[in-house]
Amino acid sequence: MFWIAPAYGPANIMVYISICSLLGSFTVPSSKGIGLAAQNAFSGSESSERAWYLFLALLTVLTCSILIQFKYINKALQHFDSSVFAATYYVVFTILVLLASAILFREWNKVGIIDCLGMLCGFTTVSVGIILIQVFKNFSCSLKNINTSKMD
Repeated sequence: MFWIAPAYGPANIMVYISICSLLGSFTVPSSKGIGLAAQNAFSGSESSERAWYLFLALLTVLTCSILIQFKYINKALQHFDSSVFAATYYVVFTILVLLASAILFREWNKVGIIDCLGMLCGFTTVSVGIILIQVFKNFSCSLKNINTSKMD
């Protein structure tokens, strides 16, 4: 992906969004892992040395992924409208973070069908809302315009 960005990034917003979202899918699980590893690393138990190394490794992954995300977010904002980038990035980022968390932490094993449907409905509502905001952001409609069109 990184070698595609210089050639296709300025013409296609999905190149930058893919890079940032993939790296973002590392930041959220890394943050969760740091929290879990910190509990053991600072507890003083016999596994604290291994937990300390895991803590440092996850902190390094988190730092690197955030720095690279900043670089590509800035490049994307140089070439594309921020409202289009932010909306698309939010949707793709959320999908990839949910997938990464489901794979790494097996969070979906204990979730029932009702909870899955609720999460899916919530995500769909937010995604459709973002799409509608983007589609109708330049649409001008007021009560005066509606009343005028009724009289004609």
